[in-house]
Amino acid sequence: MKILKLILLIALLGQFASSQQIAKYAGEFLSIGVGGRALGLGGAYAALANDASAGYWNPAALARIDYPEATLMHDERFGSLENYDFGAVAIPYGTNATFGLSVMRLGVDGIPDTRDAGVDANGNPVPRDQYANAVRIDESKVTYFNSADWAIYFSYAQRSESSLMYGINLKIIRETIAEYSATGVGFDIGLLYSPKNNWYIAANVQDITTTLVAWSTGTNELISPTLKIGTAYFIDLFGGQFAPTTDVDIRFENRQFASIAHIGPVSFDPHIGLEFDYKKSIALRIGYNDIKQITLGAGIHLRKIDIDYAFAQFDEANDLGNTHRISLRLILQEVHLARTKE
Repeated sequence: MKILKLILLIALLGQFASSQQIAKYAGEFLSIGVGGRALGLGGAYAALANDASAGYWNPAALARIDYPEATLMHDERFGSLENYDFGAVAIPYGTNATFGLSVMRLGVDGIPDTRDAGVDANGNPVPRDQYANAVRIDESKVTYFNSADWAIYFSYAQRSESSLMYGINLKIIRETIAEYSATGVGFDIGLLYSPKNNWYIAANVQDITTTLVAWSTGTNELISPTLKIGTAYFIDLFGGQFAPTTDVDIRFENRQFASIAHIGPVSFDPHIGLEFDYKKSIALRIGYNDIKQITLGAGIHLRKIDIDYAFAQFDEANDLGNTHRISLRLILQEVHLARTKE
């Protein structure tokens, strides 16, 4: 009953958001993905997630965690031009609940600002509103600023029975560029169901209320909902475990030319992955993501630490460089920290 009341409250908040203007691709940084394991699988992780990064992929999956844990990821994109960092912690509570906190930042740092550095032929400053008349730049007057997108997820997950889990995110968004900034608040709701011991089905409705992002300029953007559905299956073979997994992102904002498939305004972007984990010691991964990249990955399991790596290649013709993602997962696997058993 409590979770139904919460969903109703979120739906009422969404009625306010529906009166604003939806901006296609608003909050696009939220769809990049996190974690070396997940990104090595092409982002097909909604049903496979079992670590602290689940707060991003599917908050319901946090209920699978039995020990406190943390994860960190660093990613340098487009020839180190753009830095992308992620960190998360998850703490089991009682017999069936889990709390999580996730933070991500996508930023370009040290951008030169020449708007007040223009001078005329005599070396006199040119006002900002007449910048087009400047004949050169006075290097001594150049300043620098950062462009950064932040997202903080507060997550809660609950196992209602052995085969069904649900979760919710409160998501705070902060975007800055020079002297301008924007703030938004959104919600995600996720489900994870296991019809069999080796089979999982997931659904995550991201930005379920349509997330309002309000800029200091007076402009409002709305991030429309995305339905992420996925499945994962585990097969024991060759002394290890295969895990084929797939997700589909379903959007409703008419992405006809920026999606893999669409029916009218509804677009479909699949993620496909395959993992082979050999005796819980080393894992190999391959995937295909929503921007038509083949991804590769590998992971090493130590006693309390997992180290995961993912690789993706952008179009070499555009000289965008390759992307390398490395993440660490620390599990505090101690008896006194374990989830309380019934």
